[in-house]
Amino acid sequence: MIRIATKKDIPKILDLLSQVCLVHHNGRPDIFKVGTKYNENELKQLLCDNTRPILVSVDDNDNVRGYCFCIFQQHINDNVLTDVKTLYIDDLCVDESLRGKHIGKELYQAALDLAKQNGCYNLTLNVWSCNPSALRFYESCGLTPQKIGMEIIL
Repeated sequence: MIRIATKKDIPKILDLLSQVCLVHHNGRPDIFKVGTKYNENELKQLLCDNTRPILVSVDDNDNVRGYCFCIFQQHINDNVLTDVKTLYIDDLCVDESLRGKHIGKELYQAALDLAKQNGCYNLTLNVWSCNPSALRFYESCGLTPQKIGMEIIL
């Protein structure tokens, strides 16, 4: 089952955030620290922000198995961008012990449904090149590249 996260989910969400950060740290230790993207207080604030819904997948006992952090974005009266409404997936993670059970697909589909229900033009996300399994996952969901970030390390 997929539902909106609540305060009682924070401990497991923090654990999952730690798992994601470790994947990124292992791929790019020059950029990513070991830790979490949000702390407990930041998560409490996010849970109250309707423009930043957090979806969670839960088992039959209501234990969190994965999450999907979303952000509604719209650039109204921008000089360059049209004012289409977008649902941006800020982060999606399934507990490492439960991967391969289609929980990620369920979370992605729930985000896609949320975007459609809210009149979004598109759904976007970023994938780090050091995470090829995530890239393959999103491609299997039908996403295609929108832009490519590039760098040179000095």
